[in-house]
Amino acid sequence: MMANLVLIGFMGSGKTTIGYRLARTLGWRFIDTDTEIEKLTGLTITQLFIKHGEIRFRSEEALTVKKVAKLDRTVIATGGGVPLNKENVRLLKNNGILIWLKASPEIVLERIGHSRNRPLLRANPTLDDIQKLFRKREEYYSAAADIVIETGGKTHEQVVEEILAQVEGKIS
Repeated sequence: MMANLVLIGFMGSGKTTIGYRLARTLGWRFIDTDTEIEKLTGLTITQLFIKHGEIRFRSEEALTVKKVAKLDRTVIATGGGVPLNKENVRLLKNNGILIWLKASPEIVLERIGHSRNRPLLRANPTLDDIQKLFRKREEYYSAAADIVIETGGKTHEQVVEEILAQVEGKIS
């Protein structure tokens, strides 16, 4: 039996929102790795990128993954880049099911189009900006995922129900 449900996917795919609702439905703890990094460093993710760069951020992310991967009965929403690191994936799979919340670049643009707190995308990103980064990451998400859930055109409740149906009998 697996103990954690780990949500992976591109920014704007719904990991935090769905993760919170899923944890509440299961009566489990919810952890967002980006929030944990912000608590640890005292900086927002954007500030961390600006002040220390992506390498430092990825180092903090890997340390956070190592910590949260040891938890039980936890829904973990990961940052969009977590699956780029094979060790992150290995640690999370040791005690969890990795669920790729997949949203098309068009849906992502609708959801985050005016966001200014996405350090890997410029402010007011274009569809082309999102597609380029999505293409770089898609193979990592696909390789890491145990389950793939399309989130476009679905309510939060529908996505949670679909996840629960897919993991039935696989979690304790």
